[in-house]
Amino acid sequence: MRQLSDIRGFTPALLSQLGKLSIHTPQALLLHLPLRYLDETRVTLIRDLRLGEQAQIEGVVVHNEVSYKPRKMLNVHVQDDSGILNLRFVHFYPSQIAAMQVGTRLRAFGEVRPGFFGVEMVHPQQRKVSEETPVSTALTPVYPTAAGVSQNTLRKAVQRVLTQDYLQETLPAWVYQDIHLPDFASSVQLLHQPTPETALNTLEDRSHPAWQRLAFDELLAQQLSMRLHYARRKQARAPAIAPSRTLVPALCAQLPFALTPAQQKVGAEITHDLTQPHPMQRLLQGDVGSGKTIVACLAALQLIEQGWQVAIMAPTEILAEQHYKKMHGWLTPLGIDVAWLTGSQPKRERAQSLARIASGEAMLAVGTHALFQDEVQFKQLGLAIVDEQHRFGVEQRLALRRKGQQHAIEPHQLMMSATPIPRTLSMSYYADLDVSVIDELPPGRTPVVTKLVADDRREEILQRVREACALGHQAYWVCPLIEESEALQLQTANDTYAYMQGAFPELQVGLVHGRMKPAEKQAVMQAFAANHLHLLVATTVIEVGVDVPNASLMVIDHAERMGLSQLHQLRGRVGRGAAKSTCILLYSKQQCSKIGRARLKVIYENTDGFVIAQADLQIRGPGELLGTRQSGVPMLKIADLERDAELLVHAKQKADALLARAPQSVEVHLQRWLSQGAEWVKV
Repeated sequence: MRQLSDIRGFTPALLSQLGKLSIHTPQALLLHLPLRYLDETRVTLIRDLRLGEQAQIEGVVVHNEVSYKPRKMLNVHVQDDSGILNLRFVHFYPSQIAAMQVGTRLRAFGEVRPGFFGVEMVHPQQRKVSEETPVSTALTPVYPTAAGVSQNTLRKAVQRVLTQDYLQETLPAWVYQDIHLPDFASSVQLLHQPTPETALNTLEDRSHPAWQRLAFDELLAQQLSMRLHYARRKQARAPAIAPSRTLVPALCAQLPFALTPAQQKVGAEITHDLTQPHPMQRLLQGDVGSGKTIVACLAALQLIEQGWQVAIMAPTEILAEQHYKKMHGWLTPLGIDVAWLTGSQPKRERAQSLARIASGEAMLAVGTHALFQDEVQFKQLGLAIVDEQHRFGVEQRLALRRKGQQHAIEPHQLMMSATPIPRTLSMSYYADLDVSVIDELPPGRTPVVTKLVADDRREEILQRVREACALGHQAYWVCPLIEESEALQLQTANDTYAYMQGAFPELQVGLVHGRMKPAEKQAVMQAFAANHLHLLVATTVIEVGVDVPNASLMVIDHAERMGLSQLHQLRGRVGRGAAKSTCILLYSKQQCSKIGRARLKVIYENTDGFVIAQADLQIRGPGELLGTRQSGVPMLKIADLERDAELLVHAKQKADALLARAPQSVEVHLQRWLSQGAEWVKV
């Protein structure tokens, strides 16, 4: 691909400036699109200016003065045939004072405000002109920039590459004409140089057909990259596993519950994948408490029966240990050795686990990120199960998968998530995965009642905790998330714990937080699970993997500080038994932002994880929802999944058609849009 350094006029200094914006090619420069536009195509008379609107005026400087009270500022009065306007500068240089001397003809663009001298503009854009200087014939683009890179530099750089040499069409006409979109060249030219008659609102809300064409192209490139990755995976080799005849029936016979129809359905999908000679890459979605763990266990048994090892990786020790205990309880009666591996294990115990995994004695290994360290060797890994997969980076997931790459055979991969993925996110960022959904909860799970309570009613809530514990139930008190400092969060947890011990002398109160040693944390959680503790004060470390059926009350302190997914996960820690359960969202009236209020409204009104995830996507955008997966998937710069949902449907359809009818166009299109395409389709 041609570089900017190959083009005349792009000096080392200019290349260095553009490098700050990661712009190194003509295509990257063309696709560095404006954030907004200034209408400098007309000059407005000063008497016709309207407060609050942006406008351009032209006149002669009749007064130029630096004043020092109440603070240093520069006031420049500009006069035209209809009146006088004050230009006020709080930050200025001597060169600016000199450039706006009395008698100079200026053109100024800015927002009109009321001021001490009448109407004024504060820090307007201004330049020296003559009476013959023509006004601009196009709207003026304002680009995203970085320190030391001026708008003028970007505008001139874009003009140099805005030629047919770099605007070639990558797609056959039928791809975009079928959905009534303009060609690429005219779309890019219009966005960089919109004519005065172009409706400014359609440019700013990105509904203009030119914006739509580029959003479509970007979504199409993403779809194509996902399709190619999917196709590559189908060409790789993995162990083809016949359905289980002994271990799965044996486990199902000893379970104290029957699988739900939804669990049976996704189990059949996984079984079918495992019979194929290429690697399964399936995402298993299920709301909090829907029973994903038993489905994963049944998948593991199918591999173990054929002599292959299985690894289960979880993001926290609490969740990993939860899996280990369940797997150990289910599989030990079947004669299967389950190994436990975390970073905090005693050296001797860890060495024993490593030896059992390497020899193949342990058929199932459960642990945290410690599982993909170099020292961990599997004899024959056939399946990697990753829970809460969005918490792990692409490289971490790849490292675990590489543990099983022997003799050109890859392990199957099953990813699990209790954070449901909205449809548009699933169609775009997860298009390379097969997705299974457990869409019902096991029978006997009681719905959790959610209450919103302002923190001026804290005493009432303390009384609710006292009453619940007096009835023999248990309660969680979740401390606020403090983004600025883990130390502050720790202090808050300790302070809350001390306060609760004083407030409830008759109750046994426990404390758990992320900084505790694993053994301490484990001891507290075991005491709570065994009903030796009435109240557990905790940080968000209990968000996943804690299962205490007797806990029927949760209070989330400063709930407005937490994300929707986190609130939903926390709420899922109660309602696991037969008792009626309540989750109280305690919020601060003073500190609750507009977004905080929106989140609380969603969580209060909904218990469906998919509805909550969709609302989360609208509030936060895809970046945060994807977690660390985003480092392995192209993030969208132009398209917006909510706004452009219809274009995404078209892109999905056209990607299949393009691969079938014009495969030569695919590579050209991907080169334009995915400069690091090979990196982006790794996982």
